[in-house]
Amino acid sequence: MSDEPLRGWNHTPNVPLQVSPFFQWPLRPLSMLRWVWDSWFLIAERLIIVAVAFISVTFFQPPLEETGTLAIGWIAEMWARNLILMTLVAGGLHLYFYTFTKQGKRLKYDPRPLMKNGRQFTLGGQIRDNMFWTLASGVTVWTVYEVLMFWAMANGYAPMLTWAANPVWFIALFLVIPVWESFYFYWIHRALHIPFLYKHVHALHHRNINVGPWSGLSMHPVEHVIFLGSVLIHFVVPANPVHILFHLQYYALTAATTHTGFEGLVVKDKNRLKLGTFHHQMHHRYFECNYGSLELPWDKLFGSFHDGTAESDARIKERRKTFTNGAK
Repeated sequence: MSDEPLRGWNHTPNVPLQVSPFFQWPLRPLSMLRWVWDSWFLIAERLIIVAVAFISVTFFQPPLEETGTLAIGWIAEMWARNLILMTLVAGGLHLYFYTFTKQGKRLKYDPRPLMKNGRQFTLGGQIRDNMFWTLASGVTVWTVYEVLMFWAMANGYAPMLTWAANPVWFIALFLVIPVWESFYFYWIHRALHIPFLYKHVHALHHRNINVGPWSGLSMHPVEHVIFLGSVLIHFVVPANPVHILFHLQYYALTAATTHTGFEGLVVKDKNRLKLGTFHHQMHHRYFECNYGSLELPWDKLFGSFHDGTAESDARIKERRKTFTNGAK
């Protein structure tokens, strides 16, 4: 296979892209340990969001005794918390990378600027459109799912997990949730590319060919319901309130970080915090590829994996022709 990188990009990571070493043969234990370390430790998104979840449950979450009865007060508090979190993450990244251009184009995938205007956007411009759908619909649906889960836990409809009862699983669940998210995301995302669902629902998200932080959660309300519905697994799998917060904060907030448009945050000439993934950035430009993530090998198994090389690009172009002709 040729390792020649793609043309037309400002920055590309080392290619060919590789799926998780947990799904490569022969197994390489050191690579597996490195994958877990890079995903979770030092300065990593997942560990940061675990911290955010613990801060949220300690200081900004109504107690279960209160959530057992639906009331405007505590629901509004949770909605405000989520609105502030999304604004800080997506808004902060946008200001840093696009308004103040603190990093210039260093590690920026697409050389083009975000679109200021465009008739395809609800409010006439990409950023305004993305902010509207993210905050008005995304944050609201996110909060509705939290309300549902905490109400169900308080009333005994969703199983409860405590540290005292099972400390090992309490910790392990943080590791399992992102894997479940990856599994769930591939299949619902693949379904959203069925022509009917794509045209009436998912096309709104794909207005963003060149993505920015506000693009990640910019979706049709129906897609928000489907996308964030992964948390419903906890009607079967016991969880603690902090796991519910982590589950939804991870899904919602990393939607912003993975769509940043930059591979990472550069501090002292080094990428200190991994952000946008080239794997998903290619999906926004080429559409019929990379429906999932590198965490699980579904794209490789079903022929939709674009590894970032010119050879893979030629194969995906043929795949797009097949999908286009089939949709006519």
